[in-house]
Amino acid sequence: MSSDRRKGRRSKPRGEDRDVQLSKSLSYVLRHGAYQMGFQMSKDGFLYVEDLLAHPQFRSWCLDDVKRVVESNDKQRFKLQPHADNGRLQIRANQGHSLQVKDLELKPVLAGSPDCPPEAVHGSFLRNWTAIQQHGLSRMKRTHIHLAPGLPGEEGVISDNGVLLTPGDTEGKLLPKYFSCALRLKPTRAMLPLH
Repeated sequence: MSSDRRKGRRSKPRGEDRDVQLSKSLSYVLRHGAYQMGFQMSKDGFLYVEDLLAHPQFRSWCLDDVKRVVESNDKQRFKLQPHADNGRLQIRANQGHSLQVKDLELKPVLAGSPDCPPEAVHGSFLRNWTAIQQHGLSRMKRTHIHLAPGLPGEEGVISDNGVLLTPGDTEGKLLPKYFSCALRLKPTRAMLPLH
């Protein structure tokens, strides 16, 4: 182990920003690749950070790097906490899994409840609109379709507890009949036809 790593310092960035690279690597292993990489994920989706950092893919990072990426992630993709029984630090992805995670501590949001936002928004690229307009949103290989309780830039749109998740129907889709409007944000705001 290098002296920089022991001291919690990261080495100089190479190519892609190292924090972005670490965030993408964490997303992959915690959402999709844990079992393929030989990790045993807990039923609530956590892996021990020390086990993660011992894996060859993560050896160039240290605990301080992981903490910084978790704390600075604007979409709050990860949760870092000590294990209740042994105190060992563990990490998980908050959502976006293709792996089946039994207990993500999701809270049901029922229509009419105080927790139910007035709208649920899904962001995509304009090039996907024709398929979404015709077939709805699909969770694809993930376990949920992600929605936010407002438009980008509005306060509280994405947070640890603020992402709305739905598994969709039996085919994993949220059908167009549930859409109340479609809005193009760039280059200028404009309503899109629903039908």
